[in-house]
Amino acid sequence: MHSPVNWALLGLIIARPSYAYELARRFERTYEGALSLSSVSHIYTALATLRERGLVQEVGGSERALRSRRRYEATAAGLAEHGDWLVSQVEDERRRQRLLVAQLGALAGTPERAAAVLDEYEQACIAALSAAPRATDNTPGMTGLVSRLTGEEIRQSVAAKLRWVQYARVQMRALAETQAPRQPGGPA
Repeated sequence: MHSPVNWALLGLIIARPSYAYELARRFERTYEGALSLSSVSHIYTALATLRERGLVQEVGGSERALRSRRRYEATAAGLAEHGDWLVSQVEDERRRQRLLVAQLGALAGTPERAAAVLDEYEQACIAALSAAPRATDNTPGMTGLVSRLTGEEIRQSVAAKLRWVQYARVQMRALAETQAPRQPGGPA
């Protein structure tokens, strides 16, 4: 299953079993700015996929309740696969960073452009840092926890990326110096 919407929806169901319309509302609130739905019907499509894969199931209730508000909960397989998917995000992030580095390396022949891209990347990191939720968010429950964890993850990730930008600048300058044409009569 490749759709991040499906995995995000499964996460919401794991957090609190619910019915489709409530899940759509929670989805918009929880993933605002990070992930969006093309329409509310996307939730129904995702629920069908999750059900077919055995990752969620309808929660029992009266026949009438099942028709009007089918509630969904995660299965044991859903919990296990969701955990595996979360761990796989480390590899996906590594691939994205490797792609960034490889593309930056492609600019090594034009050191000025490489430096400009590094400057822009650094500014984007700083902007992400300034937009991060505050560590002092004392909102109770899951909302506050997610906010605090998100903020701290952003702060630590950005700090590492800013250190990497400095390292990359030094490496790019060193490469540019070794590739600079030598002046006639200058040092060999």
